[in-house]
Amino acid sequence: MSDFRKSCTDKTPLIGTFAAIPHPVAIEVIAASGVDFLCIDWEHAQISRERIEDLIRAADMHRVPALVRVPGHAPESIAAVLDAGAAGVLVPRVSTAAQAKAAVLATRYPPLGERGVGPGRAAAYGYRIPDYLAKANAELVLAIQVETAEGLANIAAIAAVDGIDVIFIGPGDLSVSIDAMGPAGKDRLDAAIETIAETALAAGRTVGIFRPSPDDIDLWSKAGISFYLLASDTMFLGASLAGGIVAARARAASQNIEK
Repeated sequence: MSDFRKSCTDKTPLIGTFAAIPHPVAIEVIAASGVDFLCIDWEHAQISRERIEDLIRAADMHRVPALVRVPGHAPESIAAVLDAGAAGVLVPRVSTAAQAKAAVLATRYPPLGERGVGPGRAAAYGYRIPDYLAKANAELVLAIQVETAEGLANIAAIAAVDGIDVIFIGPGDLSVSIDAMGPAGKDRLDAAIETIAETALAAGRTVGIFRPSPDDIDLWSKAGISFYLLASDTMFLGASLAGGIVAARARAASQNIEK
């Protein structure tokens, strides 16, 4: 088992972020920041399949595990990023046990799954296929994203599926799906998150969640959540730049007042 997968399954607190900027420089900046891992967002960002391998390579240079959030459930997409050398995948919108089982089959080689053997970067372009096959099933991380009312209703069956390492909660989509958006729906959303977390933990799974800021990570840690994706590179860039501009304008205005 890889150190990263062991840390995930041991429920070691891990902090990462989504990578949405399609350039290796952004990946290197994230990797140098001290994150435990990063997640390349192929689902929502403008990142092409061809670019993903370059982004994974940039993360590998800094020895930071790179997951990829794939755009759906297609086994071909999952295989593509694993062949490119990703440390694992985050599969979105998993709402049934059958979908969870399909994700397991797509990420594992026989006899545990149905992943096809290819001479990609992960196997040194064919030079080290036997070595890669010998360790891939034990080292790759499979995280599935529960973010719908159906997923909430089926969480016990989903959590019982063998081969799932992390059950990751997507509060944004979940809030829309259960009609719990905004301040008025906060209590209902929090209750849904707690239900998912409690059920997954009882089944021995690691629980993760997206948070836009670190403000409430201590509260969710008390609930047993240990795997965090904190905002994204674009969100951090925007917030830092906006904060800097506000501070600069305030200082410039103060000088004009003094004059």
